[in-house]
Amino acid sequence: MPLRTDEDWRHGAVLLDSEHTRFALWAPDAYYVSVELEDGPSLAMLPQNNGWFVLELRCPVGSRYRFNIDDERQVPDPASRAQAGDVHAPSVVVDQAYHWEHPAWLGRPWHEAVIYELHVGLLGGYAEVEKHLSRLAQIGITAIELMPLAQFPGERNWGYDGVYPYAPQASYGSPEQLKHLIDTAHGHGLMVILDVVYNHFGPDGNYLGVYAKDFFREDLHTPWGAAIDFRRQEVRDFFIDNALMWLLEYRFDGLRLDAVHAINDPTFLQEFAHRVRQQITPSRHVWLNLENELNQASLLQQGFDAQWNDDGHNALHVLLTGEHDAYYADFAHEPTHKLARCLSQGFVYQGESNRHGHSRGQPSGHLPPSAFVLFLQNHDQIGNRAFGERLSQLCPAPALRAATTLLLLSPMIPLLFMGDEWAASEPFLFFTSHHGELADAVREGRRGEFADFPAFADEAQRQRIPDPNAQSTFDASRPSFAALSLDTDKGLDHQQWQALYQQLLDLRHQHIVPRLPDTWALGSQVLAEGAVTARWRMGDGSILRIDLNLGAQPVNIDADPLPSEHIIFASPSDAAELSRRGTLNPYTAIVSLTATDALEEQDDQ
Repeated sequence: MPLRTDEDWRHGAVLLDSEHTRFALWAPDAYYVSVELEDGPSLAMLPQNNGWFVLELRCPVGSRYRFNIDDERQVPDPASRAQAGDVHAPSVVVDQAYHWEHPAWLGRPWHEAVIYELHVGLLGGYAEVEKHLSRLAQIGITAIELMPLAQFPGERNWGYDGVYPYAPQASYGSPEQLKHLIDTAHGHGLMVILDVVYNHFGPDGNYLGVYAKDFFREDLHTPWGAAIDFRRQEVRDFFIDNALMWLLEYRFDGLRLDAVHAINDPTFLQEFAHRVRQQITPSRHVWLNLENELNQASLLQQGFDAQWNDDGHNALHVLLTGEHDAYYADFAHEPTHKLARCLSQGFVYQGESNRHGHSRGQPSGHLPPSAFVLFLQNHDQIGNRAFGERLSQLCPAPALRAATTLLLLSPMIPLLFMGDEWAASEPFLFFTSHHGELADAVREGRRGEFADFPAFADEAQRQRIPDPNAQSTFDASRPSFAALSLDTDKGLDHQQWQALYQQLLDLRHQHIVPRLPDTWALGSQVLAEGAVTARWRMGDGSILRIDLNLGAQPVNIDADPLPSEHIIFASPSDAAELSRRGTLNPYTAIVSLTATDALEEQDDQ
């Protein structure tokens, strides 16, 4: 069979038909590369321009293989579609064909998004995640977001130590089981988002530096080592093709790009969004979200739907807990004003200096509220705590209920972390399954991260921090969903939390979602410490207003009293009546929606 042209090459092993596979490896530092089949011969690959080695041969689905570099080292395929075990095991030729039960699924528009972040490993693998889909859809979730699946070393990991971005983690199940999970989710009306890591590789199992040093740039470093060199087209294609594989072959409905502030080439992100949008059928809804500490609002007008709003979380967390260590120090001064700015303009930091004296952010007030993903908790904000405590252990329950009301009924896009919806008490700890010197380094590095925290100033205190590599650390992080069915006071409390989430999400889908397109903020006002009022003009012209008091003291309200028929939710239930008397009690949230004609009638009176 004739070789294809260089622009047709894709990294890795691509099945051409039931019996033939094309292997392609970009190895500019290698003189000789061969494909070594586990049950067959070693076959020399043909060198091509620009450091490529390519070979097409008779090789059926399921074949295991490695690449031999200069007869000196055998390595897995960096674009392996599946691994026969761990990161050092052979790669496997995969048939990407799959019989979809819901081939007509086109997704859901972004304004309908209610996202539920989860860790596949803690729930027991792809097949076990499926068992939660019906309940989540019933509550009002519209999308699940899977923490990274790229093959990582060992069986336990958050996923951010992945080294083979194309290979779904083998310990979670097969590629076919992952597709079945996605297909089943679509049957429940759920989108599926994948968290992808394109800013670094994990520390164990990455052999790219052996034969493709140009994949990295030694003149520029990130917290994870030498930066990935996105100036190289081969490198850009490696990640863009990976994104297209997840979206086209696995039919994921969206991607969340981790820590793009560590990608030191803004043109890559622009090309990424353009090429993805170009390849997606216009009738499909595909969501592209960012995590970006730089608060680059400009990217949200260049093909990306939204950014995780860490600023909003941080302001809320300080108000709920009083904590101001580490990055919370940037929100310790006037946190209520910062929350008010978040509700009216999106980002809090829009060019102001942070605690390190560095300017951070771009103006964001011109963006719609749906450009920001708001959350009370996520994997980072829980898991980066020494003991992984959740808000249900850190703040009064009435305050958490009020903040949850804001989260689920504001025009921003809400994100929950698994267990939020029933106030899970289990921690979410940082866990890995490294061995030897790397395990020691990760353990000590984890404990060293907290050396500047007053609570861990003493070495003996830091030794109490759970060992990331211990099986017990992983086991302690499993949410105990059984608590939802226990007929005990504690179980009933969890059921009440889930009922609250369902009630609020019912209201969101009934009142907020249909009006969300073309919604714009009208401004916010600080009422007192911990208390704000915010207003938005919805797409149909109605006015959404949220009065929130996260403080422990009652607050006088100067705003116009709310007619009872305009209030769609109040927590606690008597809050609306008290507000009409000019008082906003502690730990209170009141949400109202006023139609344009009602506003005009008020003005006439």
